[in-house]
Amino acid sequence: MSMHSTWMSFRSLTQDQSVKNQKLKPGTLKRIAAFALPYKLSLSLFLITVVVDAFLIVATPLLLRKLIDDGVIPKNSEIVTELAIAVGVIALLDALFSMIGRWFSARIGESLIYDLRRLSFEHVQKQSIAFFTRTQTGALISRLNSDVIGAQQAFTSTLSGVISNLLSLILVAAAMLTLSWQITLVSLTLLPVFLLPTKWVGRKLQAYTRESFDINASMSSTMSERFNVSGALLVSLYGDAKKEKIQFSAKAKKVADIGVSIALLNRIFFISLTSIAAVATAIAYGIGGQLAISDQLTVGTLLALTALLARLYGPLTALSNVRVDVMTALVSFERVFEVLDLKPMVVDSPNAKDLITDKPEIIFSDVSFSYPKAEDISLASLEMIAKPELIASGEVLKSISFKVPPGTLTGIVGPSGAGKSTISSLIARLYDVTAGGISINNLDIRNYTIKSLRTAIGVVTQDSHMFHDSIKVNLLYAKPNASLREIESACISARIWDFIQSLPNGLETVVGERGHRLSGGEKQRLAIARLLLKQPSLVILDEATAHLDSENEALVQSALKEALVGRTSIVIAHRLSTILHADQIIVVDQGRIVERGTHQELVAARGLYFDLYEKQNLEADLI
Repeated sequence: MSMHSTWMSFRSLTQDQSVKNQKLKPGTLKRIAAFALPYKLSLSLFLITVVVDAFLIVATPLLLRKLIDDGVIPKNSEIVTELAIAVGVIALLDALFSMIGRWFSARIGESLIYDLRRLSFEHVQKQSIAFFTRTQTGALISRLNSDVIGAQQAFTSTLSGVISNLLSLILVAAAMLTLSWQITLVSLTLLPVFLLPTKWVGRKLQAYTRESFDINASMSSTMSERFNVSGALLVSLYGDAKKEKIQFSAKAKKVADIGVSIALLNRIFFISLTSIAAVATAIAYGIGGQLAISDQLTVGTLLALTALLARLYGPLTALSNVRVDVMTALVSFERVFEVLDLKPMVVDSPNAKDLITDKPEIIFSDVSFSYPKAEDISLASLEMIAKPELIASGEVLKSISFKVPPGTLTGIVGPSGAGKSTISSLIARLYDVTAGGISINNLDIRNYTIKSLRTAIGVVTQDSHMFHDSIKVNLLYAKPNASLREIESACISARIWDFIQSLPNGLETVVGERGHRLSGGEKQRLAIARLLLKQPSLVILDEATAHLDSENEALVQSALKEALVGRTSIVIAHRLSTILHADQIIVVDQGRIVERGTHQELVAARGLYFDLYEKQNLEADLI
C-alpha cells in the first residue's frame, strides 16, 4: 500500500463521524454546483488526470507480469528491455499526470477559496453594527478560514478521492479477479481485519482531536483577551499572575498530553496497517506460490497480484467512509452559506439617490427605535455563548422630533442610557428607525445611498478607534488621495501637528493597537484631524471629550471649534461646557425629549438640564 493511499484512508476514518447524520438545507447542492460552474473546464481536465492516473496504477503490475512471464523466465532479453522501458515510461507518465492534476487541483482550490473569502468578507462588511456587537470575532474569522478551506476540499481532495478510489477499486478488483479469483476472494475476506484497527484508532482520535480543538480554542481566547492592550492592563491591575500562569499551563499541558496520545495512535495505526498488509501479501504468496508450483498460476501473475493487492485496501478503506468525507465538505459549504445568507439590516432602497450637500438640514419626525432581536441580526453559531433573550429590549427612543437647521450646532444631553448615542447612530444609518423618519434636506435618509450618506457625515466618538499602523495611514483612511500639505493643514487645525513633529518618526509613527501608544487627548485630536481631512458637511461628536483631563479637553475643544465652523453639527455632550454656545440644546431622558432651548433658557427653566449643570459645577468646585 502506498503512503499516500494509507494517509487518505487514515484521514477519512479519523474525521468526525457525527457529520454524516447532519441534514443539508434544500438547495445546498445546487448552490455548490453554481460555484463550480466557472471552473467546469479546469474540473473536467482535473478529473481526466485522475482517471488516467487510476489506469496507470493498474497498468504497471500487469506489465511486470508480462515482463516476468514473457521475458525473464523465457530469457528473452528483447522483451525484458522493451517492457522495462514501458514500465519506466508509465512511471514518468504517472508523475507527469500527478503534477498536472496537482496544478489543476491547486488552481481550482485556491480560486474557490478566493471567491468564498472575497464574497464573505464583502458580505460581512455590509452587516449592521448590531451584528458586530453580538458576533465573536474569533468565530467569524474561523468561518472565513477553516470552513472556507473545508468547502474547497469538496472540489479537490474529496471529489478526486471518490472518483479515483472508486475507479481504482473497480480496475484493481477486475484485474485481480481475471488473474486469480481464489487469491482475490481470500484478500477481500481479510478486509474486516484490515478495517478493525483503523475504526478503533479513528474513534479514539476523534475524541482526542475534538478535545484538543476545544482546549486550543479556549487557550486562543485567553491569549486574545490577555494580549491586547486593554486586557493586559486589566490583568496587570486586577489579575493574579501566578493564577493566570497555573490555569494556562494546565491547558497547555493537557494539549501536550493529547499530542503524545495522538502521535502514539498514529504509529499504532500505520504499524497495524502495514502489518496486516504484510500478512495479506504473505497469504497471497503462500496460496499463489502453491498455485504456481502446480502450474495453475505463472510467477509473473503472482507478482502482479501481490502488487495489485497493495493497491486494493486503500481505496476500499477510503470508500467505506466516503459519506463522512462528502458530508464534511458539504457541511463546510453550508456553514459558509449561513454567513452569506444573513441579510444586512441596513441596505440601499431601490432608486436610492446620492446625497450631495454642503448645508444639510436634519429633521427627526416622531422617531421611535427598538434594538433588533438577536435572531434578526446574528447567528448563534458565531456567538459561542449565545443565550436566548427572554426579555425584549423595549423602545430606546419614543416619538423623538426635532430639527437641526443647516450650519447650526445642536447639543444633545441627558443621563446615561437616555438614548443620546442611539440618535447619532440613526443619523448615519448604523441602524434604521423602528417608526417615524429622519430626513436630510426634506428627503428621508433611507432614500439616499448609504455610501453617499456616510461620506457626508464625520463622526468623532469618545474612544476613537485607530488601526495598528502609522499616523499617516490612519489619517489617509478618511481621504486616501490626500496630499502631505492637506494632512499638515488638518493636523494644524486639530492642534496635533506640533506633537507629530516632535515624534522621532513623525507621520510614520505607529500608534499601536487601538491607538494605545497615544494619550486620550492625542488620539482624539488625531481623530479630529481625520475628520477634517474628510471634509464632511455634517459633524457628529459623540461625547468626544468625556474622558479627557482639563488640559487635553481645552486642546480638543480648540480643535473642535475649527472643525465645526460652517458645518451642521450635532454634539452629544457629557460635559455641558462643550455646548454652552449651541444654537439649541435638546435634553433627552428615558428615550424622550423632555426639554429644549438655549443654555440660558434651560438654566432659567430649572429642569433636568439645570440639575445636570448644577451637579457638574459642584463637581468642578470639589475638584
